Amino acid sequence: MIDQLERLLRIMARLRDPHSGCAWDVAQTFSTIAPYTIEEAYEVADAIDRNDMADLRGELGDLLLQVVFHARIAEESGHFTFEDVARAISEKMEERHPHVFGDGSSVGWETIKAQERAALGATSAMDGVARALPALLRAEKLQKRAARLGFDWPDIEGPEAKLAEEVAELREASPEEQLGEAGDVLFAAVNLVRAYGIAPEDALRATNEKFERRFRAMEALSEGLFETLSLEEQEDLWQRVKATEKDQNGT
Repeated sequence: MIDQLERLLRIMARLRDPHSGCAWDVAQTFSTIAPYTIEEAYEVADAIDRNDMADLRGELGDLLLQVVFHARIAEESGHFTFEDVARAISEKMEERHPHVFGDGSSVGWETIKAQERAALGATSAMDGVARALPALLRAEKLQKRAARLGFDWPDIEGPEAKLAEEVAELREASPEEQLGEAGDVLFAAVNLVRAYGIAPEDALRATNEKFERRFRAMEALSEGLFETLSLEEQEDLWQRVKATEKDQNGT
């Protein structure tokens, strides 16, 4: 295993060599590579969701390459090395699991993370929630941080009423106000879903998949004529697909 990791590090060093490396790899920076890093993380999640172990192996390799790439750029600039990255995460995991690696104490995970944020100079419960997260997931994390300090609805009725309020405000908003009001609707919807104990990202992902599956089935039923159908005819196909799914699921 160590041999293969060292091999990968050597490959990246060679690719980044300004004289004999690959021009594309040499030209990359943290910023230009970051979108690929995010993309590879999503592809790992997709392989897991499809339970495709062969694909997962490859996607994990692609994600590992991103870590190696960033670490190599950092090393060239004198910031840190791949070894520093590995050491830092090893130390963090040992510190966050004192019941396994330490004195057997049972300090909570969130307490430990809060202590770490404080040690890094955090001044707000909002510090450390990555801005690059998908907006839906970031909304959930921000709300959870606030909830730990007591800023949360005590029951379902609160977020239900808030969502209805935000929908009404969007309806009455001027064109200049609509962007902000639309964001408020989505933020309130996250709060409501969270109140039911459901992860908003998981819920929306499931609905996306359901919509795509049903739409593909509608297209198949239309035999290539979907876009020529009236809205009423398209809706009829939608209802037929839904009914078929219910019959297949026994509901």
